Amino acid sequence: MDDEHELATSDRLAAELKKYNGPQWMVDKARAGYYDDFKSNLTFPITTLVEDLTRYGLFDLAERAKNGEFDATKKESETWAKSEEGQQAIRDLLGH
Repeated sequence: MDDEHELATSDRLAAELKKYNGPQWMVDKARAGYYDDFKSNLTFPITTLVEDLTRYGLFDLAERAKNGEFDATKKESETWAKSEEGQQAIRDLLGH
């Protein structure tokens, strides 16, 4: 894994929010996985992230999110797919 993606996506996002002086509640939510593709209960977590970033004037981060910088990594996707939750989702999609 390259250095850029060594941290979990949720931790990278939290670090960027802190760096850009984002609201602490957003940092906390990011760290907890609120905006994460696989950890969030939101249907469209990145859309919510972009909306929240835009609302607080963090336009650079919003553009980066739109460009996929805070999407889950391939490794995170593979880990989820192997998890019980991921396996159940696959079974549900296949109608099993």
